[in-house]
Amino acid sequence: MPIRLHPLTDTSPVTLPDPLGFGRVFTRRLFECEYDGGRWGEGRIVSARALSLPHAAHVFHSGQGIFEGTKAYLRPDGRVQLFRPEANGARFNRSAERMGMPPLEVDRFVEAIETLVALERDWVPGGEGCSLYIRPFMISTETTLEVRASRSFLFSILLSSAGPYFASGFQPVGIRVEEHHIRAAPGGTGEAKTIGNYAASLAATEAARAAGYQQVLWLDAVERRYVDEVGAMNIAFVYADGRLRTPALSGAILHGVTRESVLTLARDLGVVAEEARIDFLEVLEDIEAGKITEAFCMGTAAVIVPVGRIGRHGRDVTVAGGRPGPVTEKLYGALTSIQYGRAPDPYGWTRVVDEAAACARCAE
Repeated sequence: MPIRLHPLTDTSPVTLPDPLGFGRVFTRRLFECEYDGGRWGEGRIVSARALSLPHAAHVFHSGQGIFEGTKAYLRPDGRVQLFRPEANGARFNRSAERMGMPPLEVDRFVEAIETLVALERDWVPGGEGCSLYIRPFMISTETTLEVRASRSFLFSILLSSAGPYFASGFQPVGIRVEEHHIRAAPGGTGEAKTIGNYAASLAATEAARAAGYQQVLWLDAVERRYVDEVGAMNIAFVYADGRLRTPALSGAILHGVTRESVLTLARDLGVVAEEARIDFLEVLEDIEAGKITEAFCMGTAAVIVPVGRIGRHGRDVTVAGGRPGPVTEKLYGALTSIQYGRAPDPYGWTRVVDEAAACARCAE
């Protein structure tokens, strides 16, 4: 479907700051499309601007909002490529269904991303750990205080030139077990990428940071004993016998695209990868006994980051001597080599941005 291209108001040369940080440097264009009357309208790419909504907009009062996160990478040959945008589009629609929002054709989702990235390719940074972070989102926009699904929505995509999610890069982080609050429960919205899930995690995350940790380790909502996930990431443990274990999808855990990719890579690298219900008390015992030798988090923003220590009740347990483990390093290297186009992609995960096709979609 054609995309209406509006004139760019700022045409000055692109200069990226150093360091970039994460989520603070935004490109000059964004994509917008509105849903009303039971159908999606024409997509448009416009100059970035503040979003104007009435105070009674549905999203502010009923919280109907979902989002995605994916990335574009600069290849060694100078071209730009996307990583698994179709998987993000499919998950976006699963989130929409759970939240009572209209689906968007996956092809249209991907084409909108590709077109916007092609136009903003000068914002794709080079360097290890750097990428163009892509944030598609949908919010309810109907002017109403009624507690029901909205009848109108805005779908938008913004882009951000980004460095590593953690300023320390591929270095171990500390995580603290959260035992007072829960993130999600089976049957709830835990497996949807909805804005409310993240709002509910912020107080615990701030408390963990104030205590000197980078992230929160969430336990299950029923027994407060089984590992769910870490902050906005999935988690995995590596055992001395060579196994890799990650919490099974339970209805409360996000279906991570990076998680799925890591499990595939691990199995192809000869690692026995299991999805299981993981008892946190056993995790502590196994770390202290040397049965668990590594732990790492995985997600789009951070990619793979080692876990160096786990805190509970004011006491820390050190993992892998506080250093990245060999399996974690191998998986990180295999995944990022595909993402950056340094290695062949036998899985069909990457999509080189076709700038000519992207421009052909645009109508001024």
